[in-house]
Amino acid sequence: MCISQLGNSFFRCVRHHLTASKYTLYGSSHQILRRLGCVKEQQFKDVLNEISQEVDRRRHLSETSVRRAAAIKDEYQPLHPHVYHLQESYLAPKFKQIVEYCRSVDTSIEGLLDLVVEEAATRVYRFPVFEKGFCEELLEELEHFEQSSSPKGRPNTMNQYGILLNEMGFDKDFITPFREHYMSPLTSLLYPDCGGRCLDSHKAFAVKYDLNEDLDLSYHYDNAEVTLNVSLGKDFTEGNLYFGDMRQVPLGETECSEVKHVVTEGLLHRGQHMHGALPISSGQRWNLIIWMRASQERNKLCPMCNRRPTLVEGDGFADGFTKQKLKP
Repeated sequence: MCISQLGNSFFRCVRHHLTASKYTLYGSSHQILRRLGCVKEQQFKDVLNEISQEVDRRRHLSETSVRRAAAIKDEYQPLHPHVYHLQESYLAPKFKQIVEYCRSVDTSIEGLLDLVVEEAATRVYRFPVFEKGFCEELLEELEHFEQSSSPKGRPNTMNQYGILLNEMGFDKDFITPFREHYMSPLTSLLYPDCGGRCLDSHKAFAVKYDLNEDLDLSYHYDNAEVTLNVSLGKDFTEGNLYFGDMRQVPLGETECSEVKHVVTEGLLHRGQHMHGALPISSGQRWNLIIWMRASQERNKLCPMCNRRPTLVEGDGFADGFTKQKLKP
């Protein structure tokens, strides 16, 4: 008997999505809540109610996303239909030069850094990705969608303002070929130790920072093996990113590095590298985020719950896990 991987079926980790059950309010979590000032019975009930609502939301993530995507496909009229299809003309010449180098036979990280790639922090790389004109048109499309009556799903629990690009229809003809043909050669060279050579799925979304909405993003790590973060615009001041260490390193032993984020440029880093975004002081900023995932890595250990994943089938790329089955 041999084991084969089901490359076409992707799964979600039940442990990651559903560990926030009512039972977590007891034991050590109960003590933590007390230290944070939760002492009255009603306060515990309020916390339990909030957690229960979040568990229910996570249980139905896939089906609600499918419904939204169907409604968007039926109702929404794109402003710039061409931006949904990746074209070489959208890409910065220097980015294409980087990819060509990574596709060649004799490559090295040193040679890559001699081109136009800058190591902005430890294993955090900055380089041009898109042309300015494309960024402007993509932003116009995103804002047009934001102002429409179509249903909208938010990227995650940390970003309250943003858009899930798969629901808009960007995956098939833009994000997937971009990951497979352009990002994979780069990640294979830079991150072979954390799945960079075997990326097979992703989650792509746009996030928005505004003085009247989300100003910043707190310290966190991503549900990804490798992350690309591209600044799309608009005009803004401040709002740099900062990077600490890998999530396994205690915060007290971490020294953060501040990294400037320039419009049209991308920052590429390991998903488990702790980072955050400082508040903007004026204007509005949009970022394109692509969480790139390698099922070969995450099938062994869920990067979010740090346990062997317990899987249920999901729609699309789900959480990037795949399931193995026995074949005679």
